[in-house]
Amino acid sequence: MKHKTHKTKNSTALKIVVVVPDLDVQDPNDEHAISQAERSRALRIGLLESGFNLIASLPADVFLADRIHQLQPDLIIVDAESEARDALEHVVFATRDARRPIVLFTDDNDTTHVRDAVAVGVSAYIVDGLSSTRIRPILDVAMARFEYEERLRDERDDARHALQERTLVDRAKALLMERQGLSEKDAFTKLRKVAMDKGLKLGDVAQRTLDMADLLS
Repeated sequence: MKHKTHKTKNSTALKIVVVVPDLDVQDPNDEHAISQAERSRALRIGLLESGFNLIASLPADVFLADRIHQLQPDLIIVDAESEARDALEHVVFATRDARRPIVLFTDDNDTTHVRDAVAVGVSAYIVDGLSSTRIRPILDVAMARFEYEERLRDERDDARHALQERTLVDRAKALLMERQGLSEKDAFTKLRKVAMDKGLKLGDVAQRTLDMADLLS
């Protein structure tokens, strides 16, 4: 069985996009906003100091999907607090057609959404983990987990496609056996010969055989 290959990238070569909340502190006395802004800056400084390629910091808005499509990052970091769920929804929507590892950094100690976050594709959910010494191992583990899960996904897809093809071939064989009086071996040989002569997959020939039978019935 042939599977897609996932090449492991050198962590320092990773192109990273950080999805950040609005960090424009309007009230100089708002200690919470100031703390969140400083935490976000610390994360980005830590990425740069660790040698990562931080290509953009983007807001979680309706334009996020287009921006991610243009930038083609290898990994997405969601820097969020109480609005983590909304930010994740934007990121998951933005990566629905091209899956990428997602790492969530947050100071929100409410971890009730961890299971949901993992279910929608978050590779790492990190609470209060912004020290620069932790960033590299966190991202390395997130990439490894993402690549492992993608391999499992490929294997499941291959197994499902193989089962679908076997089902089609069995139905097409049964049809030829019934209508042309062929043995199971001869029916399979006939399907395989058509596939080889026309350069088609056996499952495609089986599907065309069934479709033609439906038209002529």
